[in-house]
Amino acid sequence: MSKKLTALFALIIILAFIGYIIYDASTGSGKSDDLGIIPDTIYDESWSVDRTYHVSEGELSSVAVSPDGIIYLGGDSFVKAVNNDLNDIWKLETDQKITSLSVSGDTIYASTTETVVLISTSGKFITEWGPYESNSIITSVSSNKQFMVFADAGNKSVYILKKNGELHSMLGQAEEKFVIPSPYFDVALSDDLLLIANTGNRRMETWTADGKKLSQFGEPGTAPGAFCGCCNPAHFAVIPQGFVTAEKGINRIKILDRNGGFIEFVSSNNKFIPSIPLDVASADGETIYAANSVDSTIYIFKRKLLPPTP
Repeated sequence: MSKKLTALFALIIILAFIGYIIYDASTGSGKSDDLGIIPDTIYDESWSVDRTYHVSEGELSSVAVSPDGIIYLGGDSFVKAVNNDLNDIWKLETDQKITSLSVSGDTIYASTTETVVLISTSGKFITEWGPYESNSIITSVSSNKQFMVFADAGNKSVYILKKNGELHSMLGQAEEKFVIPSPYFDVALSDDLLLIANTGNRRMETWTADGKKLSQFGEPGTAPGAFCGCCNPAHFAVIPQGFVTAEKGINRIKILDRNGGFIEFVSSNNKFIPSIPLDVASADGETIYAANSVDSTIYIFKRKLLPPTP
């Protein structure tokens, strides 16, 4: 009798499992967003890789570009500068891995997980700020004439500092908290406003330096204008058209307007590893630099040349 009951119980479990698989397939509840799986859709792209530059100093993690076209690269214990012809200008060794870069005027701000290193645009060490709090994971830094800001994924906070290093304010400490499930948390200054990727909520937010939230856009999904997976956009940069964003899960780079409207893909039909997004930078919206840590290579995207009209 016990063998029959055991067999019956096993049969019930098998049937239940089969039923769940059928239900899951029919309802599409397989969490395709989290896995980065979308239907086999190929989108038109007006951009292509114009040039590449391989970094030999170690694993590449971040990129920034100045208005005059100088490219700054950071990674495993180094910051370096490259001109527009992709010739090396200088290299500076650092004690720790660089997680993000920003350039403002004659100063480069290079973050490690706990500090911000200040470097002159000629490659000389200036000073180092921090550490700030325990458990810090600084993932993004941005600067302008008035402020230097950085995003701390470990403490889910954004710090706004004056240019002398004095703390001006912090975001994420009050009721309006940031949802940061993984160490992807980007911030950028634009006209003294802070643009912040609230990645766990799959949206972009605009804040004042004094802590007032002004607007937001974004929704989860795999549509061209949506943000996929658990935590996107992983990286973004401000450009004249609006934003260039990079996602993980579905490794795609796209351009959105300032209200979040989809404009176009820069790269969606690519062979980049889905789970490892590319850091992005652009000074003019016409040339987009994407840093791939997998192969330590900068991919330089430009618009495709249109065929001559007959």
